[in-house]
Amino acid sequence: MTLTDLLGHRVIEHDGGQAGFLTDVRFVLAPGSEGPEARLYGLIISPRNSTVFAGYERTAANRPALIARFLARRHRGTFLVLWEDVARCGHGPIELREGYRRYSPRLPQ
Repeated sequence: MTLTDLLGHRVIEHDGGQAGFLTDVRFVLAPGSEGPEARLYGLIISPRNSTVFAGYERTAANRPALIARFLARRHRGTFLVLWEDVARCGHGPIELREGYRRYSPRLPQ
């Protein structure tokens, strides 16, 4: 399964309630035996749609202003869930663990 297969999938909470749709993922670079390795950090979940941020998740990305405002409104309520808070990911909806935390999806400049 690839990331493209998962984008747009429904995300549900442990009790079956709707959390949103997978719009993106976050990776971190971790030291590895042969240099830095990308490690999955978390999932970006939008409550209403499955469109991407197009780079506007960066805190300083605010131009052109009309597009920045449009995407900010469209993605209100979007959150980051850490990978360890994902109970199930594969075919069908992605399920979050009980007690998961919602973090800001914004990236610093």
